Amino acid sequence: MNSFTVVFLIALTLSFSVQFWLAKRHAAYVAKHRDTVPDAFKNTVSLDAHQKAADYTLEKAKLGNIDSIVGLVLLLLLTVGGGINAAFEFWTATVQSPLIGGLAAVASVFLVMTLFEIPSSVYQTFVIEEKYGFNKSTPEQFIKDQLLQLVLVAAIGLPLLALILWVMDSIGSLWWLWAWAILIGFSLLMSWLYPTMIAPLFNKFTPMEEGSLKDRIQGLLARCGFSSQGIFIMDGSKRSGHGNAYFTGLGNNKRIVFFDTLINSLDDEELEAILAHELGHFKCKHTIKMLIANAVMTLVSFAVLGWLIGEQWFYNGLGVAQPSHAAALLLFMLVSSAFTFFIQPVIAYFQRKFEFEADNFASNHAKAEKLISSLVKLYEENANTLTPDPLYSAFHYSHPPAAIRIANLESQIRV
Repeated sequence: MNSFTVVFLIALTLSFSVQFWLAKRHAAYVAKHRDTVPDAFKNTVSLDAHQKAADYTLEKAKLGNIDSIVGLVLLLLLTVGGGINAAFEFWTATVQSPLIGGLAAVASVFLVMTLFEIPSSVYQTFVIEEKYGFNKSTPEQFIKDQLLQLVLVAAIGLPLLALILWVMDSIGSLWWLWAWAILIGFSLLMSWLYPTMIAPLFNKFTPMEEGSLKDRIQGLLARCGFSSQGIFIMDGSKRSGHGNAYFTGLGNNKRIVFFDTLINSLDDEELEAILAHELGHFKCKHTIKMLIANAVMTLVSFAVLGWLIGEQWFYNGLGVAQPSHAAALLLFMLVSSAFTFFIQPVIAYFQRKFEFEADNFASNHAKAEKLISSLVKLYEENANTLTPDPLYSAFHYSHPPAAIRIANLESQIRV
């Protein structure tokens, strides 16, 4: 232990305490407003639906608090508790190649962390989601998904990690610049490949049938000057009753995807309005802005790691006796969130700003009242709370709270 150990423990305690306090504050606020539907929704959302959303939110919050505590304890055991140090000592003694040994140590730590997350996922899926009527998955499907995710992480993540570790060992002092370029290039490549190579491994994507809905959507795409590789219906109902729609892919490999649950919940004009909102993100260049912001933050992170990698106090302060590039990378990935949690509300602010802009765009290319009605249906059907704590939502919510978002859309309705 050294002075950095104390700094790390203070930062970790502060970040955890703030997050836990916000979660408790949010739960108390939701519980306080459980028995009264907000005025903005009195004519559209029943009291039973409002109470269901509150109870669902509270149960997820309890599980989230447990997850936070487990994650905190595990992080302490891995760092100052010596877990990471033990992993590197084992693989260094077992494998001759420093690159392979470092790769194995990092992989083993992430495998342990993944195994710790599985009980929570099981409870979330088969207890909470089941209780509120959302779970459509089976134990067999759940196990298949977990194994497939693990195989994909190993098949895609391990070669990428090996390449970055090789760059760290071989390029020299500017390794971090090369590693950043590789990671950003890889992220862009995966975004381009995801719609056609990765997503179909988990779900079936069926081209939308000819008809009035497709004609309406194609008309919207033409008005907005948007081209895609197709409009698809995803069989989301085989795992969940939640509905959604999204764009995926980059460049000439973009797809529009509707969950089948969403198709069954909304009418054609409401689906058009939802898609217009998603198109708003594209036309307002939100995806590009987020990619640039992510690239800048990643570059800064690699630059900081490039400095820390040569500092003995960094390793010793986090429980690692023998410095190595692989250990530095792993430690940085695990502990950086304790020092950067204060950035979260800033990111959330810009995400909510983008949502308002996308809503305003949708109001100009579809009916604002139809976007309102579709959102209200989704809030109710997905059991999203209508009364989040304002401070919690400012810190965590990527979308504006329901009442604020609806009020903004109502101001866009043209008489």
